[in-house]
Parts: sequence; C-alpha cells; structure tokens
Amino acid sequence: MEALSGWGDDFFQGSVVVAQVFVASLILMVIFGLIGAAAKLSGNRLARTIAGAYTVVFRGTPEILVILLLYFGTALTLTAIAQLFNPEIRFIDVPPFWAGTFAIALIVGSYATETFRGAFLGVTPGSIEAAHALGMSNLQVFFYVRVPEMWRLALPAFGNHMLSLIKDTALISIIGLNETLFVAKQAIGATGQPFTMYIVVGLIYLGFSTIITLTVMGLERYGNRHLRQGT
Repeated sequence: MEALSGWGDDFFQGSVVVAQVFVASLILMVIFGLIGAAAKLSGNRLARTIAGAYTVVFRGTPEILVILLLYFGTALTLTAIAQLFNPEIRFIDVPPFWAGTFAIALIVGSYATETFRGAFLGVTPGSIEAAHALGMSNLQVFFYVRVPEMWRLALPAFGNHMLSLIKDTALISIIGLNETLFVAKQAIGATGQPFTMYIVVGLIYLGFSTIITLTVMGLERYGNRHLRQGT
C-alpha cells in the first residue's frame, strides 16, 4: 500500500472527473436515443434512413476509434475554419472532456435508440386508446401514457447502457483526459507498480457500477410497484 502514498487525492479527482463525464454523457445519450427512436418510428423515410445509418455506424465501429476520430477530426475542422479568418492560427485544441463525452454518448446512444424504439412499440395500445377516449391530446398521451410505460419497459436494458457508459469513460484517457486511468498511468511511471494502480482503478469502477446497479434495481421496483399491488 506504500505505492499509493501521495496518490489518493489524484485518484479522488480522477473519480470526480469520471462522475462528471458519466452524468454529461448520460444526458446526451438519452437525447440521442430518444431522437433516434423517434426517427426510426416516424413516417419520414429520410429520418428512418438517417437513424438507421446512425445505429449501424456507431454500433459497428470500435469505440476507441470513434473517440479518436471525433477528437482529432473536430480539432482539424475547427482549425481549418478558423484559418479562413485568421491564417496565423496554427491549431485549435478541443477539450478532451467534451470530445470524449460526446463520443461515448453517440456510441451508447446508438444502442439506446433500439432500446427506446422497442419500448415504445411495447406500449399497450389499449392504454393509448383509453387516454384518447378521456379527451387527452396527442402531446398529453405522449407524456402521461407513452413515456411512463416506455420507461418501465426500457429500464432493464437502459441499466446495461448506463454500465457501458461508466466503463467507456476509461477510454477517454487516450486523448488526455485526467481521469482515473490517466492518473494510474502517471502513478505507474512514478512508482513502477502497475498491478496495484490498475487494481485501484478497477475497484473505483466497480464502486461506480455497483451504485448504478443498485439504483436501477430500485427504479425497477418503483416502476413495477403496481404489478406487485395487483397480486
């Protein structure tokens, strides 16, 4: 344990960065997933084609490659645009936090698209018909009937997406984000103790995964409470 001396604060700060990336990417992932699902279920052929291409590309491309392409591609694109106005600009660096967050949100969002699409298709038609019979508008039916029932159906798979999301944050270290794995690499260089440092990183991610799992289990119990009451 002497190898960890002096690195506790660094691992804590790295864990905070992991939590921040997770929350930001979770929000974006839900947005991408809902937009993708809505596009796939729409009557617009172009929207369905774009959504289909999105899920095929991001589910079929290695995650680390997506992160690298987005990070360097965005930087090169912004640099080229800026040089049109000021030729003296050499390079515009993209914050690794946002590049990585956006990349993993796109990746996991492609899986969430299919989860949300299937969940929306699983909404009971009778519930929708009953809501319309009560005089609800389409918007009210969507928010008060479709979304609550879809959320309950999607939650088990969505929990898996959240676990994938937290684990994918480790990939962002490759573009220089100062999270736990990046800290571990620095600590290894200083102490020469790779096994100890990687064990610490593993325990940190195991802690995050346990919290997510317990949270999802609690949400599932809450979402299915009416089923237990009816038995």
